[in-house]
Amino acid sequence: MFTATTPMNYSTIVQPVTIQMGEKMSIQLTVKDETAAGKATYETVLELMTDRITVKELIRSRVFQEVREYNMKQPEVFRGLVQPSETEQTLNGFRFRKAKRKPIDWEKQFAAAIDSFRNNGFFILVDDMQVDTLEQEITITPETTVSFLKLVPLVGG
Repeated sequence: MFTATTPMNYSTIVQPVTIQMGEKMSIQLTVKDETAAGKATYETVLELMTDRITVKELIRSRVFQEVREYNMKQPEVFRGLVQPSETEQTLNGFRFRKAKRKPIDWEKQFAAAIDSFRNNGFFILVDDMQVDTLEQEITITPETTVSFLKLVPLVGG
């Protein structure tokens, strides 16, 4: 309940939102994987509980949601930010080497993603500006754009 002395924070009102009785408000954020040339190779929508998050929380949300979706559906190919162990890279993602697929541990994937970010395995653009640290805070608005650019190691001598 709001009283006259309770400050109201209007910055949390972000579209699009989903409000249902008995559920918390969520904010949807579309994130894309892009090539260095700007071509989108993958797109997913993240469900966030707040409009202000750190880069680390953004990575955590992405990894958690993509692993949860994979574990529920168990498709042939995992489309994720980082490659799980026991997989091989394919044109459209990562495929398990063994015929039987097993659940992916989101916490291991999250740790690998953080390590990759710290070692410049990928970088993140928010509204076309590169974020530099895991602690950097991002304000999500309806116009916010987020792109993950994965760096591919060069092959050759």
